[in-house]
Amino acid sequence: MADISIFRAIQDSSLGSTIAQSTWMFPTIETFHVIALSIVLGSIVVVDLRLVGLASKDRSVTALTKQFLPWTWGAWLFSLATGTLLFTSRAADYMHISAFPAKFVFMAIAGLNMIYFHFATQKSIAQWDDGEPAPAAKIAGAVSLVMWALVVICARQVGFHL
Repeated sequence: MADISIFRAIQDSSLGSTIAQSTWMFPTIETFHVIALSIVLGSIVVVDLRLVGLASKDRSVTALTKQFLPWTWGAWLFSLATGTLLFTSRAADYMHISAFPAKFVFMAIAGLNMIYFHFATQKSIAQWDDGEPAPAAKIAGAVSLVMWALVVICARQVGFHL
C-alpha cells in the first residue's frame, strides 16, 4: 500500500480531529452530503432516462438539461465541499477501503462520458432533441446510469467498512 502519511496528517489535522471527535459535526455534514448527492443523482437520472428513451419523452432533452443542470452543478459543488469535510475526519481510514478510490474512478468515467456527450454527441441534438434519442445519446445515458449506480454502491461499501 502506498505511503498514507499525508492522509494520516489530514486526519490528525485540527479540522479532521474536530469533525471526528464532535458528536454532531460528522452526522450533520453527512446529512447535507447525502441530500446534495440525492439532488445530483436525481437530476442526472431524469436526464439520463430521457436520453435512453425511457422517461420524459414529451420533453426535449434541451428543456430537461436547462431545467436540471443548474441543480446538478450546484448540488455537486455542495457535495464536493461536504465530502471533503467528511474525508478530513477519516482520511487515512478511507484509503484502506478499496471501494473508496473505486468510487472516484466511476465518477471520473461518468465525467468523461458527460464531456464526450456534450462535445460530440450533443452536436447533433437538433436532429433528435424532441424525438427518439440518437444511439450515441442512448449509450451516453446508459453509461451514466451504470456509473452513478456504481458510485452509490461503492459509497455504501465505504460506509459499511467504517
